[in-house]
Amino acid sequence: MADLPTHTIVFEILTRLPAKDVGRSKSVCKQWYALLSTQDFVRIHCSRSVVSSNQRVLLIDDLTCSVRPIISNNNDYGPSSIVTFPFHHQNNDVSILSHLNGLLCVCLNHTYELLLWNPTTTAFKRLSTPDSHGFYINNLDAIGLYVDADDDYKVLHIKRRSCVLGVYVYSREVDSWRNIPFITRQEYLSPHFNWSAGTFCGGTLYFTVCECWIGGTNVVICFDVNSEQFKEISFPPVPSNGMVQGVLVNVKNVLHMFTSTGMFEMTINLWTLQGDYWIKVLSCPLIPPISLSLWCDITHYVTNGNWFVMTKLGKLFTIEMDMKPFECFYPVSWFRGFKGAVFVQTIVSPSI
Repeated sequence: MADLPTHTIVFEILTRLPAKDVGRSKSVCKQWYALLSTQDFVRIHCSRSVVSSNQRVLLIDDLTCSVRPIISNNNDYGPSSIVTFPFHHQNNDVSILSHLNGLLCVCLNHTYELLLWNPTTTAFKRLSTPDSHGFYINNLDAIGLYVDADDDYKVLHIKRRSCVLGVYVYSREVDSWRNIPFITRQEYLSPHFNWSAGTFCGGTLYFTVCECWIGGTNVVICFDVNSEQFKEISFPPVPSNGMVQGVLVNVKNVLHMFTSTGMFEMTINLWTLQGDYWIKVLSCPLIPPISLSLWCDITHYVTNGNWFVMTKLGKLFTIEMDMKPFECFYPVSWFRGFKGAVFVQTIVSPSI
């Protein structure tokens, strides 16, 4: 250690600080401010922040927006801290569409505007433009947040308007939108198909595309973020004689999907993607009937292998599984009827 340059030692120490302490450290001196503002520092700090102690749950209701730490020892949330939105809103009408490395892509429901927001640093960036880019319509559009090989954070916006598909990419680096080609089956443009938010994993954004009735078509659309090419792969082989739902989740850079099928009793399976094919990892016991008013997604599973089934009111119940423990929570990108997200505290900026 004595042979290392002072600059290297300082860099190694500061990249391990919590995000809020990094913000405070910028005021120490001009040299530290310059160091902590470099893209290399932000990238390495972010890579070292993906641990359970830096994860937070953000919950939005009609009156408040709060952030809670996750206590992995007892599978619960810690005390809440009230968050003030740094942008104008009406009655907390903010929907969280996607999240990655501490950034949230959100929609202001009263104006349909898209924003990138880091709730840890409070910095945000409006993505809407005078030529109608960056406006999101619920149940028609799909959003995916990703970072490419050049470390440029981007937003993929899939628009469906009167059975016409438009696909646009926003680049944080150049602060602009552009159109990219996407040819798909005409029926997927129908509002009868429900597109999930994109889940980023291994250089690809994945979307579930599910027909909104029993026995309908279910597929997965893949977007390679570097070649900007799309392809379609099959859904896991689940029974189609009931309601079918697939929730994607990135676990240690391997794509998994929770599938729930059935009508009066739900069967939930966990699948992992190998190449273009799904391999079943495990199954859980049948879940008793759930009222449609409480219908929910499995939003994450925790260190001891339990799965939390979530509703808009919070935890409904826990499914105990005999799984190998993981060291942190793995959130999904899609919350149905639940305004919230699990995110990592980082210093990643929504703008350059």
